Amino acid sequence: MGSRPPDLPELVRSKDRLSFVYLERCIVHRDANAITATDDRGVIHIPAASLGALLLGPGTRVTYPAMCLLADCGSTAVWVGERGVRYYAHGRSLARSSRLLEAQAAKVTNQRSRLAVARAMYDMRFPDEDTSKLSMQQLRGREGARVRKIYKECSERTGVAWGRREFDPNNFAAGDTINQCLSAAHACLYGIVHSVIVALGCSPGLGFVHTGHSRSFVYDIADLYKAEVTIPVAFEVAKELPANPGAETRRAVRDAVVDGAILDRCARDIRSLLMPEDDTTVAAEWEGDVVQLWDPDLGQVASGQNYAQEDEPWS
Repeated sequence: MGSRPPDLPELVRSKDRLSFVYLERCIVHRDANAITATDDRGVIHIPAASLGALLLGPGTRVTYPAMCLLADCGSTAVWVGERGVRYYAHGRSLARSSRLLEAQAAKVTNQRSRLAVARAMYDMRFPDEDTSKLSMQQLRGREGARVRKIYKECSERTGVAWGRREFDPNNFAAGDTINQCLSAAHACLYGIVHSVIVALGCSPGLGFVHTGHSRSFVYDIADLYKAEVTIPVAFEVAKELPANPGAETRRAVRDAVVDGAILDRCARDIRSLLMPEDDTTVAAEWEGDVVQLWDPDLGQVASGQNYAQEDEPWS
């Protein structure tokens, strides 16, 4: 098995780690305290203690010792499609603490804080506008107008005719070329965002704008990047009239995600939305391997100690 896993103080904080490393068509193994990726070109070593999430793409085979090392180092593995454009499954969360998940649950179950997060998501799409006095209904209307404008601009730039968004989720081929490209592009983005959410330990189902679906939070976060990534990519692909719109669009989204560093941006945006007050001290706390006990009056009390009084029964 090689060297012992690092102790907790030796681990690199997740905000300073390599974040997400994507591998495909290789064998993932362990050499001492490093993850190795081997293919016909040779072997590369990835320090496990500085790794956030390992995205395992097509053609990867991972060994038991490699998974044990990831777990010991507080890292995680996510099984994805090519370049992360599909989400299939994941291992343990990247976070050793539940603070980010608890922040998500607390904010989504309180109407005032849920509204604040939802508004912040809309504000990210209108950085140069004052939306503080707009209701949610007005924000939805403003967002609809923004998306309609983007469709029109992309259509004029590429020469691809645009009518309206029409698709049958049960029949991909039923739509015209541009709608097929849009469906494929959005599906890729959902997979990427889903991978980031589970790697950070959040719940994909606890959405703020969307609700009632197991991927509500995925749709919330994905909407932040559609205007920048998937809509322009879909129109550019449709312009070429590809024989296989789905495959061509997936490859184009893959490249756009890498070029735009969407994985890293997504992780930063999620943390800023759920824990905007997070500072160095708070980050150190929620990344520590600490278990506490809940108390309705005190909030949290230390675990690992006996609270029995001398006169308690059985003492």
